[in-house]
Amino acid sequence: MRFRLRDRLRYWFDGTMDRGTPALIGWLALASLALVAVVSALVVAFTTSDAEQNGGWRGVVWMSLLRTLDPGTMGGDTGRPVFLALMLTVTIGGIFIVSALIGVLARGLENRIQELRKGRSRLIERGHTIVLGWSDQVFTVIAELVEANQSERRSCVVILADRDKVDMEDQIRQRIPDTGRTRVVCRSGNPLERPDLELVSPDTAKAVMVLPPVGDDSDVDAIKVLLLLNNRVWRGERPTVVAAVQSSDNLPAARLAAGEKSLIVDADDIAVRLIAQSHRQTGLSTVFNELLSFVGNEFYFRDEPALAGRTYGEALLAYDLGAPAGLRTRDGSVLVNPPMDTVLATGDQILVVAEDDLAIRLASSPPHVVPTAVTSAEGRPPSPDRTLLIGWNARAPKLISLLDSFVEPASTVDVTAPRRPPQREMPKDLRNLEVGYRHCEPTRRSSLEKLDLAGYRHIVVLSDDRIAPGRADDRTLVTLLHLRDIETALGDPYSIVTEMNDDGNREIAQVTKADDFIVSTKVITLLLAQLTENPHLEAVFTDLFNPEGAEIYLKPAANYLVPGVEATFATVVAAASNRGESAIGYRLARHGHEPPGYGVFLNPSKTDPLVLEDGDTVIVLAED
Repeated sequence: MRFRLRDRLRYWFDGTMDRGTPALIGWLALASLALVAVVSALVVAFTTSDAEQNGGWRGVVWMSLLRTLDPGTMGGDTGRPVFLALMLTVTIGGIFIVSALIGVLARGLENRIQELRKGRSRLIERGHTIVLGWSDQVFTVIAELVEANQSERRSCVVILADRDKVDMEDQIRQRIPDTGRTRVVCRSGNPLERPDLELVSPDTAKAVMVLPPVGDDSDVDAIKVLLLLNNRVWRGERPTVVAAVQSSDNLPAARLAAGEKSLIVDADDIAVRLIAQSHRQTGLSTVFNELLSFVGNEFYFRDEPALAGRTYGEALLAYDLGAPAGLRTRDGSVLVNPPMDTVLATGDQILVVAEDDLAIRLASSPPHVVPTAVTSAEGRPPSPDRTLLIGWNARAPKLISLLDSFVEPASTVDVTAPRRPPQREMPKDLRNLEVGYRHCEPTRRSSLEKLDLAGYRHIVVLSDDRIAPGRADDRTLVTLLHLRDIETALGDPYSIVTEMNDDGNREIAQVTKADDFIVSTKVITLLLAQLTENPHLEAVFTDLFNPEGAEIYLKPAANYLVPGVEATFATVVAAASNRGESAIGYRLARHGHEPPGYGVFLNPSKTDPLVLEDGDTVIVLAED
């Protein structure tokens, strides 16, 4: 098939127009030159005298160009009618050309501004933290990183998400109006696409956090992002990559996709372990919230050459500011609450609970210990538990299996829900627990009262994962209010642990007693933020959440000090070390309902007077 020359020229012209604003400006410039050239030639050819009066052909070209760009210039023209008509022609043509040029420039500038607002420009930063994805937890991440970098001269957090850049920035400014010295930069792009990932300069980043997405395929998206990062050719040192998977079944695939140097958190497993550890210890939620957050006290590794050759037990009382909790040896092994006779070698680091790494200080002399205040009384022997599990979800079987490892033999757990859980989902080979079922509608008070709640020591309320998270939290909140009201009438016979999906419901739930432990995605987000700043803490948190390692316990204060006798926290530390435990704080029962600490004091002064009463507890790291 043969094409006509006109069609070929038309196709070529269309191709040039597809090149955008520069091509349009070029064609308008060419049209201007053509108009000036044609009119100038006609003036020189047909109005010789007028052309000579205006400087010849050079002057005529200049006059035509000025009238093309500025139509008002023609107002002072004089000459013959033909000359004036040609000047009018070039002026009218200039009006159309200049109008079109202004339109093209305005549209091109507008498009460029829109491109800039879309956040598609490449980032030029070094040592920044990248957050991939967007959810309500991004505000928690930013707030924590801002708090963590307060002592830094300059820091940067970069968000890459498949959302409008301006919308992200507006929401961040609304939720976090003051970011201090930390710059927050947003870029629009899909973290699952390699070109979009390059917008945030991963090669020069300090850490990359894969924020848990929202939806049924959240783990699938997270694994694909991890696979993309792992297969990327890194120019320079690879940053720390941290991520979380919602389902424990996806953990092996996520770790395989991420590679050996990435840190993958099992959100499902940690949530279950937090519930299991907290269901018997009122106030443990506050302890974990503070240790996982950069607000208040958290964990730090500290080089202390002056302590080399001394034992860990001696190091417990060596700090004026800071509460030792473990060691990190020269080979990288982390020991939480190691044996008291462990000798510190040169190059070992102390794991310290402190408000900031700058707020850790060795004591010039050992703090005063009151030996007469130390009690030799043994704690109450453990007894079988009765636990009521309200609701059922995918985490319930794992929770029951974990509770079996915590409780004493002959303990019971009763599952109460509108429908009996399938027998195939019930855990097998339980050693200490006997599992039963009782029918109940958790949102109905009359149904709860039929359960004889006074006979239970602990109640765990699980979120229903068969309905929308928001609606499930609403139902959980109603159940919690009923339980607290019944508990008050019964004289506080039991403790409650409540599981929720949205941390925004925490404030609403706090109209009930403050010791309700609410497990939410915020805990996982806080943990990810901690790991981005210090990846070595992974071993610490793994140990704390593992039943076989050292854990956080709130034990009766009467096990350490004589109730009502004035002493110091250094005395508590010495009493705990005699039991092979590391004391990091205490909880006063009389302040148990006072926010924000609810009676919990971590890393207190070792020398201030301290009186602990019956009902108070000491926060320790111990094996059991």
